[in-house]
Amino acid sequence: MAITVYRGNIVTSESLTKLKVIENGYVVVEDGIIKAVLEEMTDEYRNYVVRNFGDGIIIPAFSDLHMHAPQFTERGIGMDCLLFDWLNNFTFPQESGFRDIEYARKIYPQVIREFLRHGTFQVNLFSTIHYDSCDLLFKLLMESGMYAYSGKINMDSNSPDYYVESTEESISSTERFIVEHQGLSDKVKPIIIPRFAPTCSLELLKGLGELAGKYDVGLHTHLVESIAEAAWSKELFPMCASDGEIYEMTGLLQGNGPKIFAHVIFPTEVEERILKQYNCTSVHCPDATTNITAGIMPASKMLDNGYSIAIGSDVGGGHFTGIYRQISRAVQLSKMKEFYEEDYKRLIFAEAFYMATVNGGKVFGNIGKIEPGYKFNALVIDGMQDDGYKITTEQCVERFCYIGDDRNIVARFIDGQFIDPEEVYKRLIEKY
Repeated sequence: MAITVYRGNIVTSESLTKLKVIENGYVVVEDGIIKAVLEEMTDEYRNYVVRNFGDGIIIPAFSDLHMHAPQFTERGIGMDCLLFDWLNNFTFPQESGFRDIEYARKIYPQVIREFLRHGTFQVNLFSTIHYDSCDLLFKLLMESGMYAYSGKINMDSNSPDYYVESTEESISSTERFIVEHQGLSDKVKPIIIPRFAPTCSLELLKGLGELAGKYDVGLHTHLVESIAEAAWSKELFPMCASDGEIYEMTGLLQGNGPKIFAHVIFPTEVEERILKQYNCTSVHCPDATTNITAGIMPASKMLDNGYSIAIGSDVGGGHFTGIYRQISRAVQLSKMKEFYEEDYKRLIFAEAFYMATVNGGKVFGNIGKIEPGYKFNALVIDGMQDDGYKITTEQCVERFCYIGDDRNIVARFIDGQFIDPEEVYKRLIEKY
């Protein structure tokens, strides 16, 4: 039994709309799991060494539920394009480079270092169609200590000649990936990733649906990201009433793994029914939807109606990896939506924080809160106070999400273990 006690100001979600703050509190961690959260030290733990963070604020680490690992080098490039121009002129050419495993070895360790720097310890990732690069990414994630879902993208239709696969190859290589990676780790797990419906044939989606049922694997894809994408999906699959129904009809929602849909900006009644029926997680990606002018997710309305919504950076459609900045952007965009739509209610900060910690974390287990029974995947932030004018601890967390950066993260913990992003990066490049 290994017990460590941490002292600091503690901030976590009490509910969807309220943060819980414990000033000068204590977090007792036993073997990576939070055993107790105390307002005052008790006799039971008085003899243990206490690591004192002073005015530092202990918060849950962040989860990124939608990010394109191979698009890391695209962040902040081509942001004046709309979706399909951006895909064809930047994304597809760049992603095709991952056929070269040496290129993947240079890029993917940087991706992981960037996550760790910015306090994102749970991720759900797109990759490419290239088996060896996808295998490398999976193993790097395992070595990093992070929690993750990752797999191999599927694309056999409406894709560039230089970046496409046959239906048979797509299905067989996906099955191989699942077989070779399922069970390798309790923390990093395979997931099925059809890029989005227009790049997949009906035969491919049905084949992937069979794999979802056979191996009990989850799904990660885009859903009603733009009006044009949703219309194109219905044109290609006229037997379905909506984008979401395509995945239901082809069996991709039958596995017990997570069903994660990025964007969900224009959900129909069919999508709303599917999201609830299959316990899906929708992912709000504020920067990306702004950059490609897709629209603004009706996040607060969906939360009020009981849908689970997490947050994603969607790099490289998004331009910044830190999820804390997406928290502030989610609030900003909701205020714009409220301004233009009379029946819409803006998000409050506590709701956006909940999405990025609790809703994202629960996809990976008991993660996302500073509470007994949860894994101690946590950050300590500091340096948000001004001289001569003191703000509250809760306001410090809000300020961090708006103007802070990785320099304000003074300590990082995964499963109770201290994490140094540079040391992890060095280990990854030396081993792989």
